[in-house]
Amino acid sequence: MREPATAETGVGARRVAYRGGVFLPETRRAAGATALLALIALWQLASSLGWMSPVFAPSPAEVGEALWRMGVSGELVGHLKASLARLLVGFAIGGTAGVAFGLAVGLSSLVRAPGVTLVSALFPIPKIALLPLFILWFGIGEGSKVATIAFGTFFPTVIATYGAVDNVDRSLVRMGRSFGLSQAAIVWKIIFPGALPGILSGLRIASSIGIVLLVAAEMIGASQGVGALVLSAGNLMQSDRLLAGVVVLSLVGLTLSAFLGLAEKRLLAWR
Repeated sequence: MREPATAETGVGARRVAYRGGVFLPETRRAAGATALLALIALWQLASSLGWMSPVFAPSPAEVGEALWRMGVSGELVGHLKASLARLLVGFAIGGTAGVAFGLAVGLSSLVRAPGVTLVSALFPIPKIALLPLFILWFGIGEGSKVATIAFGTFFPTVIATYGAVDNVDRSLVRMGRSFGLSQAAIVWKIIFPGALPGILSGLRIASSIGIVLLVAAEMIGASQGVGALVLSAGNLMQSDRLLAGVVVLSLVGLTLSAFLGLAEKRLLAWR
């Protein structure tokens, strides 16, 4: 923390407390880990005391044991590989197309009017409702699942991208023009870096939506994948395996968010 600043007065000097750190949030990972561990401990205590039924809410120890069994047998690896392949391909397609289209909407007046109208009309549609249509178009295999994820991640990325482009300080653009920068240089050196924080935030949201759509798609038409594992465990009333699948999905989301956080640190190191 900074030392208190000194402010001059008419007679002498007096010390004034530094107040500039109020809106500078700090990341305290230890506090977050402590809260999570406390929740797990409370859950385990409630299960041990019989306050929670093992059928409806198995203890963390039982969930961990189920995870261990599936990991040792290789079943979990097979489900996880299938889910990660679908998620990464669909997210890459939807995210890349979303950033490109969002930049076009944000930069071009010709694209903006039809583009915003199209996004506004299609974004509210529940993407999982289109899965039967995607199955007709791409078949029951991987194509329909990847298309569902790509379609679902495309729209939030578009909205975040063109909104971030709109929020770039236009005085910087005018300054670039006054220095004789070309239009491409202004886009690459001013607009894109200025919009990058908003784009990365949109990708974080899109990744979470992608995981939700992944599970829904795998529940409808897949024999492999974490979503299929969760559905099968639920049908057989295997609550420990069901929650083990949910834990895996949570870890996948945390891992993807961590990768996006590392990319954000590297790409926004100039700030």
